[in-house]
Amino acid sequence: MHHLFLTTALVAALATPAFANKVFVTNEKGNTVSVLDSDTWEVIKEFEAGHRPRGITISPDGKLLYVAASDDDQVKVFDTDTYEELYSLPSGPDPEQFVLNPTGSPLYIANEDDNLVTVTDTDSHMVLAEIPVGVEPEGMALSPDTKWVVNTSETTNMAHFISTDDYKIKHNVLVDQRPRYARFTDDGTLLFVTSEIGGTVSVIGIAEDGTPTLKTKIGFGLPGVLPEWLQPVGVRVTTDDKWAFVALGPANRVAVIDVEKLEVVKYILVGQRVWQMAFTPDEKYLITTNGNSNDVTVIDVADQTAIKSIQVGQQPWGVVVAPD
Repeated sequence: MHHLFLTTALVAALATPAFANKVFVTNEKGNTVSVLDSDTWEVIKEFEAGHRPRGITISPDGKLLYVAASDDDQVKVFDTDTYEELYSLPSGPDPEQFVLNPTGSPLYIANEDDNLVTVTDTDSHMVLAEIPVGVEPEGMALSPDTKWVVNTSETTNMAHFISTDDYKIKHNVLVDQRPRYARFTDDGTLLFVTSEIGGTVSVIGIAEDGTPTLKTKIGFGLPGVLPEWLQPVGVRVTTDDKWAFVALGPANRVAVIDVEKLEVVKYILVGQRVWQMAFTPDEKYLITTNGNSNDVTVIDVADQTAIKSIQVGQQPWGVVVAPD
């Protein structure tokens, strides 16, 4: 009888599917977060997330979900299992994007309305610093060594390099018009900054002492797509630093950049007004948010092809995938 029990238990264990990663999507107009299962690619939950949720990230242990509720002037914090709102963090007015230190604290937040970057301790819920930056700060990136937090200011057209030691701007790099997003390569030697109106990605080289230098600008062109539709916004780079994926907004495409050559090698057709993106932890899939078609697209990273689209809430904006 005991042997039969073990056999049955073993069969049951083998039949249990591998743990799926939850995918969380902020719906800017719907004021909700949609939750998808990364195995079935089905929406398993949609919950209220404050007014105009945009930026989204998750704690290193996967237990806490941080959502920038822009019109509430708060960062709301949710339990990733129960979807209950636990508390909110002070964020400064109109938080849009943020980046979390890999230790779990602090959170570096762009405040679009008052030209500040707010640094908030996620444990004590206290504001550690308010850093004046350029006009309409939006994009936020943290260097892999966590020594630099970079903010892009949409109207000043700059990437500001802020030391995480003293919260002072040490370098400014001029980029093209309306920079929206910034992303470091995993080795920390390059920073990609997208300029939505300029239509380019500025590639900034980072010296060992952290000094940034503009290396080149990457443009985009596609037959049948008007140049003014090619509006680069979100960026993701594979951890092997081989490929950078750039969301091109109303062009409804994701551009694939060969990082070594710094050249566009492919365009992937996705949903309408593609905005932000996130990898699954194994980097097998890349999920894009498509604001005007109210869906997300799943891209097979190895094949660099779109394989599925899933309807979510109204005007999906940001996306994050729970860690393993």
